Amino acid sequence: MPRPLIGISTYVEASTRYGVWDVPTVLTPTGYHRLVQAAGGAAVLLPPDEPEAAAEVLSRVDGLVIAGGPDVDPARYGAPRDPRTGPAATERDTWELALIRAALEADMPVLGICRGMQALNVALGGTLVQHIDGHSAGHGVMTWHPVTPVAGTRYGSLVPEESDVPTYHHQAVDRLGEGLVVSAHALDGTVEAIELPGEPWVVGVQWHPERGTDTRVMAGLVDAAGRVPVRVG
Repeated sequence: MPRPLIGISTYVEASTRYGVWDVPTVLTPTGYHRLVQAAGGAAVLLPPDEPEAAAEVLSRVDGLVIAGGPDVDPARYGAPRDPRTGPAATERDTWELALIRAALEADMPVLGICRGMQALNVALGGTLVQHIDGHSAGHGVMTWHPVTPVAGTRYGSLVPEESDVPTYHHQAVDRLGEGLVVSAHALDGTVEAIELPGEPWVVGVQWHPERGTDTRVMAGLVDAAGRVPVRVG
Protein backbone atom coordinates (compact mmCIF):
# COMPACT_ATOMS: atom_id res chain seq x y z
CA MET A 1 0.00 0.00 0.00
CA PRO A 2 1.44 3.43 -0.91
CA ARG A 3 2.63 5.64 1.91
CA PRO A 4 0.47 8.72 2.59
CA LEU A 5 1.80 11.63 0.55
CA ILE A 6 2.44 14.69 2.72
CA GLY A 7 2.86 18.11 1.13
CA ILE A 8 5.29 20.50 2.84
CA SER A 9 5.15 24.25 2.26
CA THR A 10 8.28 25.96 0.93
CA TYR A 11 9.42 29.52 0.36
CA VAL A 12 11.53 31.54 -2.07
CA GLU A 13 14.97 32.74 -0.97
CA ALA A 14 15.86 35.66 -3.25
CA SER A 15 19.59 34.97 -3.38
CA THR A 16 21.12 31.53 -2.91
CA ARG A 17 24.74 30.73 -3.80
CA TYR A 18 25.82 27.24 -4.84
CA GLY A 19 28.60 26.38 -7.23
CA VAL A 20 28.84 29.21 -9.78
CA TRP A 21 25.19 30.21 -9.31
CA ASP A 22 23.52 32.95 -7.30
CA VAL A 23 19.80 32.65 -8.06
CA PRO A 24 16.40 32.70 -6.38
CA THR A 25 15.70 29.26 -4.92
CA VAL A 26 12.73 27.46 -3.41
CA LEU A 27 13.76 26.06 -0.03
CA THR A 28 12.71 24.18 3.05
CA PRO A 29 15.09 22.62 5.60
CA THR A 30 15.74 18.90 5.12
CA GLY A 31 14.47 18.11 8.62
CA TYR A 32 10.86 18.40 7.44
CA HIS A 33 10.88 15.79 4.71
CA ARG A 34 13.09 13.51 6.77
CA LEU A 35 10.66 13.69 9.68
CA VAL A 36 7.76 12.83 7.35
CA GLN A 37 9.71 9.84 6.06
CA ALA A 38 10.72 8.72 9.55
CA ALA A 39 7.06 8.85 10.55
CA GLY A 40 6.04 6.54 7.69
CA GLY A 41 4.98 9.04 5.03
CA ALA A 42 6.25 10.12 1.64
CA ALA A 43 7.09 13.81 1.26
CA VAL A 44 6.59 16.30 -1.56
CA LEU A 45 7.55 19.97 -1.51
CA LEU A 46 4.95 22.61 -2.44
CA PRO A 47 6.54 25.72 -3.99
CA PRO A 48 4.61 29.01 -3.80
CA ASP A 49 1.88 29.44 -6.39
CA GLU A 50 -1.11 31.67 -6.93
CA PRO A 51 -3.51 31.37 -3.98
CA GLU A 52 -6.26 30.24 -6.35
CA ALA A 53 -4.16 27.15 -7.11
CA ALA A 54 -4.08 25.89 -3.52
CA ALA A 55 -7.02 23.51 -3.85
CA GLU A 56 -5.66 22.08 -7.12
CA VAL A 57 -2.22 21.50 -5.60
CA LEU A 58 -3.67 19.83 -2.51
CA SER A 59 -5.77 17.50 -4.63
CA ARG A 60 -2.56 15.53 -5.23
CA VAL A 61 -1.61 14.99 -1.56
CA ASP A 62 -3.08 13.32 1.52
CA GLY A 63 -1.90 15.69 4.24
CA LEU A 64 -0.29 19.09 4.69
CA VAL A 65 2.62 20.44 6.75
CA ILE A 66 3.06 24.19 7.08
CA ALA A 67 6.72 24.72 7.91
CA GLY A 68 8.39 27.18 10.27
CA GLY A 69 9.84 30.49 9.21
CA PRO A 70 9.53 34.27 9.62
CA ASP A 71 6.86 36.26 11.43
CA VAL A 72 3.34 36.38 10.01
CA ASP A 73 2.56 39.94 8.92
CA PRO A 74 0.44 41.52 11.71
CA ALA A 75 -1.70 43.15 9.00
CA ARG A 76 -3.06 39.62 8.42
CA TYR A 77 -4.74 39.75 11.84
CA GLY A 78 -5.45 43.48 11.99
CA ALA A 79 -2.72 44.52 14.43
CA PRO A 80 -0.20 47.38 14.28
CA ARG A 81 3.36 46.26 13.70
CA ASP A 82 5.57 45.91 16.77
CA PRO A 83 9.10 47.25 16.10
CA ARG A 84 10.47 43.80 17.01
CA THR A 85 8.37 42.03 14.36
CA GLY A 86 10.32 40.90 11.31
CA PRO A 87 9.73 42.18 7.77
CA ALA A 88 6.63 41.03 5.95
CA ALA A 89 6.90 37.82 3.91
CA THR A 90 3.94 38.72 1.72
CA GLU A 91 4.19 35.96 -0.89
CA ARG A 92 4.69 33.31 1.76
CA ASP A 93 1.82 34.55 3.94
CA THR A 94 -0.53 34.59 0.95
CA TRP A 95 0.40 31.08 -0.23
CA GLU A 96 0.43 29.37 3.15
CA LEU A 97 -2.81 30.94 4.35
CA ALA A 98 -4.41 29.82 1.06
CA LEU A 99 -3.06 26.27 1.58
CA ILE A 100 -4.41 26.13 5.14
CA ARG A 101 -7.85 27.38 4.16
CA ALA A 102 -8.08 25.00 1.20
CA ALA A 103 -6.99 22.08 3.38
CA LEU A 104 -9.56 22.90 6.06
CA GLU A 105 -12.26 23.26 3.42
CA ALA A 106 -11.37 19.77 2.17
CA ASP A 107 -11.15 18.21 5.67
CA MET A 108 -7.49 17.41 5.00
CA PRO A 109 -5.15 16.57 7.92
CA VAL A 110 -2.86 19.53 8.71
CA LEU A 111 0.19 20.00 10.92
CA GLY A 112 1.47 23.54 11.51
CA ILE A 113 5.04 23.84 12.83
CA CYS A 114 6.18 27.03 14.64
CA ARG A 115 5.24 29.77 12.13
CA GLY A 116 2.89 27.16 10.66
CA MET A 117 0.99 26.95 13.96
CA GLN A 118 0.76 30.74 14.08
CA ALA A 119 -0.46 30.85 10.47
CA LEU A 120 -3.10 28.22 11.32
CA ASN A 121 -4.33 30.40 14.17
CA VAL A 122 -4.43 33.50 11.95
CA ALA A 123 -6.19 31.62 9.13
CA LEU A 124 -9.00 30.87 11.58
CA GLY A 125 -9.31 34.47 12.76
CA GLY A 126 -6.92 34.40 15.73
CA THR A 127 -4.21 36.86 16.72
CA LEU A 128 -0.58 36.68 17.85
CA VAL A 129 1.58 38.13 20.59
CA GLN A 130 4.31 39.83 18.58
CA HIS A 131 7.15 39.42 21.07
CA ILE A 132 7.97 37.19 24.01
CA ASP A 133 11.30 36.47 25.67
CA GLY A 134 12.89 33.18 26.66
CA HIS A 135 11.90 30.90 23.78
CA SER A 136 14.92 31.52 21.56
CA ALA A 137 18.62 31.70 22.27
CA GLY A 138 19.06 33.95 19.22
CA HIS A 139 21.44 33.67 16.27
CA GLY A 140 19.80 30.45 15.06
CA VAL A 141 20.41 28.54 18.30
CA MET A 142 17.55 26.33 19.49
CA THR A 143 16.37 26.48 23.09
CA TRP A 144 15.05 23.29 24.67
CA HIS A 145 12.31 23.59 27.27
CA PRO A 146 9.50 21.41 28.66
CA VAL A 147 5.92 21.53 27.38
CA THR A 148 2.96 20.11 29.26
CA PRO A 149 0.10 18.48 27.34
CA VAL A 150 -3.56 19.18 28.08
CA ALA A 151 -5.32 15.96 29.05
CA GLY A 152 -8.08 14.83 26.72
CA THR A 153 -6.68 16.57 23.64
CA ARG A 154 -5.36 14.95 20.47
CA TYR A 155 -1.84 16.15 21.24
CA GLY A 156 -2.19 14.85 24.80
CA SER A 157 -3.07 11.41 23.47
CA LEU A 158 -0.02 11.41 21.18
CA VAL A 159 2.41 12.73 23.81
CA PRO A 160 0.80 12.17 27.23
CA GLU A 161 3.84 13.14 29.30
CA GLU A 162 5.71 16.43 29.80
CA SER A 163 8.54 16.51 27.28
CA ASP A 164 11.47 18.73 26.32
CA VAL A 165 11.18 20.24 22.85
CA PRO A 166 13.50 22.26 20.56
CA THR A 167 12.13 25.77 20.18
CA TYR A 168 13.05 28.98 18.37
CA HIS A 169 10.40 31.70 18.30
CA HIS A 170 9.63 35.13 19.68
CA GLN A 171 5.93 35.27 18.82
CA ALA A 172 3.05 33.18 20.13
CA VAL A 173 -0.69 32.60 19.95
CA ASP A 174 -2.76 35.30 21.65
CA ARG A 175 -6.49 35.04 20.87
CA LEU A 176 -7.38 31.60 19.55
CA GLY A 177 -8.84 31.22 16.08
CA GLU A 178 -12.37 29.93 15.64
CA GLY A 179 -12.84 26.39 16.93
CA LEU A 180 -9.26 25.94 18.13
CA VAL A 181 -8.33 24.72 21.60
CA VAL A 182 -5.02 24.79 23.46
CA SER A 183 -3.42 21.36 23.80
CA ALA A 184 -0.02 22.14 25.40
CA HIS A 185 1.63 24.93 27.41
CA ALA A 186 5.18 25.95 28.31
CA LEU A 187 5.98 26.43 31.99
CA ASP A 188 5.55 30.21 31.58
CA GLY A 189 2.02 29.70 30.20
CA THR A 190 2.89 30.27 26.54
CA VAL A 191 0.61 28.31 24.21
CA GLU A 192 2.75 25.53 22.74
CA ALA A 193 0.16 23.46 20.83
CA ILE A 194 -3.30 24.05 19.40
CA GLU A 195 -5.79 21.85 17.59
CA LEU A 196 -9.28 21.52 16.17
CA PRO A 197 -11.25 18.95 18.17
CA GLY A 198 -12.80 16.09 16.23
CA GLU A 199 -12.21 15.69 12.52
CA PRO A 200 -10.33 16.61 10.43
CA TRP A 201 -6.97 16.02 12.16
CA VAL A 202 -5.58 19.55 12.61
CA VAL A 203 -2.74 20.28 15.04
CA GLY A 204 -0.21 23.07 15.46
CA VAL A 205 2.96 22.91 17.57
CA GLN A 206 5.06 25.95 18.44
CA TRP A 207 8.35 24.05 18.53
CA HIS A 208 10.42 22.36 15.83
CA PRO A 209 9.95 18.55 15.87
CA GLU A 210 12.07 18.33 12.71
CA ARG A 211 15.05 19.42 14.83
CA GLY A 212 14.57 16.58 17.35
CA THR A 213 14.04 12.83 17.32
CA ASP A 214 10.43 12.48 18.49
CA THR A 215 8.24 11.43 15.54
CA ARG A 216 4.95 11.04 17.42
CA VAL A 217 3.22 14.24 16.29
CA MET A 218 4.22 13.74 12.66
CA ALA A 219 3.18 10.08 12.91
CA GLY A 220 -0.23 11.30 14.01
CA LEU A 221 -0.53 13.38 10.84
CA VAL A 222 0.70 10.54 8.62
CA ASP A 223 -1.73 8.10 10.24
CA ALA A 224 -4.64 10.49 9.75
CA ALA A 225 -3.61 11.13 6.14
CA GLY A 226 -3.60 7.39 5.50
CA ARG A 227 -7.06 6.85 7.00
CA VAL A 228 -9.09 9.70 5.54
CA PRO A 229 -9.82 9.90 1.81
CA VAL A 230 -9.41 13.54 0.80
CA ARG A 231 -11.10 15.16 -2.17
CA VAL A 232 -10.15 18.75 -2.94
CA GLY A 233 -11.83 20.95 -5.50
